[in-house]
Amino acid sequence: MTATAPRPPSTSHALARVDLAVADAVGALMELWGFRRQLGRVWAVLFLSERPLAAPELCDRLHISTGLLSMSLAELRQWAVVRSVPVAGDRKEHFEAETNVWRLVANVLRQREKRAVEGALETFERALQELRAAMGDVDPAVKAAARFKSRRLEHLADLARAALNLLKLLIDSARVDAGPLKAISETLARR
Repeated sequence: MTATAPRPPSTSHALARVDLAVADAVGALMELWGFRRQLGRVWAVLFLSERPLAAPELCDRLHISTGLLSMSLAELRQWAVVRSVPVAGDRKEHFEAETNVWRLVANVLRQREKRAVEGALETFERALQELRAAMGDVDPAVKAAARFKSRRLEHLADLARAALNLLKLLIDSARVDAGPLKAISETLARR
């Protein structure tokens, strides 16, 4: 998509304050979710912009260095939440935000949370194999401890499987049935 030549930036201080306030709020949320604050700030300013913005204007609006902006844009591109767009009549590189917020969330769920839960489940399953071997130990105390740990670990593995199913539902359909997760939580709480 080729955008038209950029218009001069708005001179409204109220609009600039809104951009920064929203950028800071999104940055704080992003930081809460384990991302760098600047990623949320850059994305929010682009999201609120009526037109693609070049790096110098982004730096001015956010009061950040070109180096920090460059690193942030590179990471945002990897997450597919910001893209470069050509602007007719301007040789500078311009950027715009992905505006489908669900697509952003699903991408993070797919690339980060799903992988983390899969990794935990693999570890739980390997640990269960080791515990099953330990149940063959001649020492009754070792056998009892292995049985106990095995039962507890089965619950963690079930929880991880339920989380993977929940993530799949979220990613595939944007609908959630929290029933299975609640059932597993209640079962774990009773033990």
